[in-house]
Amino acid sequence: MADTEFKIDFTQTFPHLDRAPIIEAVIEIRTRAQSPWEESNVTQRLKAALPEYPTVHSMNAVQLEMGFEAQAPRQGAVHELGWNGLRFQSADKLHVVQFNRGSFVFSRLRPYETWEQLEKEATRLWQLHVQVASPSEVQRLGVRFINRIQMPAQETRFEEYIDPHPETPHNLDLPLLNFLYRETLIVPGHNYGINLTRTLQIPQNRIVEGIAIILDIDVFTMQPFPLDDADLERRLTEMRWLKNKSFFGTIASKALEGLR
Repeated sequence: MADTEFKIDFTQTFPHLDRAPIIEAVIEIRTRAQSPWEESNVTQRLKAALPEYPTVHSMNAVQLEMGFEAQAPRQGAVHELGWNGLRFQSADKLHVVQFNRGSFVFSRLRPYETWEQLEKEATRLWQLHVQVASPSEVQRLGVRFINRIQMPAQETRFEEYIDPHPETPHNLDLPLLNFLYRETLIVPGHNYGINLTRTLQIPQNRIVEGIAIILDIDVFTMQPFPLDDADLERRLTEMRWLKNKSFFGTIASKALEGLR
């Protein structure tokens, strides 16, 4: 494992993709509300500030407890923890934001536009969360992009779409039906981690519709840090670069050609 600091090089550029395969882009900020998190007050303030997000759902927190006997696990018990926050969806159904007691989550659904648009709207809504919740620090910051790369019908050569591609045991030459790989990487010198998940989405009629590769990239901070707008913007920029580095280092040539 490398101990030297990893270089985040903003002079490196990445290809522009006209058909970017992003089905959801997420910025998540985990915090803890220091102001009283009361349903009536929070609901009134957020609804008044977000008329462009007309669809609103109230959310309760739950806790699942599992018990174990000597031979087998007992059935889990679900405990209601009370009101936790609100989920807003924009009028065009493309933006979703959650204001929770312990987190802020902003999502852009497809079609994805640009990072600048995503960051701008997430930052605007995050400032509203800060006003209502008064958090003292950021406990975890995450930038997550879920990609869906469609393969042509009857195509099974994963090595042309994802690299490194999955392989069967060297002494078992059989067709590969499905796979699920997850790796967690650390970024020395930056306190970042990367969860990289690769799996397949198989339709009922795979011969007609074709298989899709799901590439889920979650870049996250590994230590809490104080609230500071400039520091948050810097971290988001670095994490976006790491997301791009991971994406273009994973997809293979044929997938890239189909996305340009």
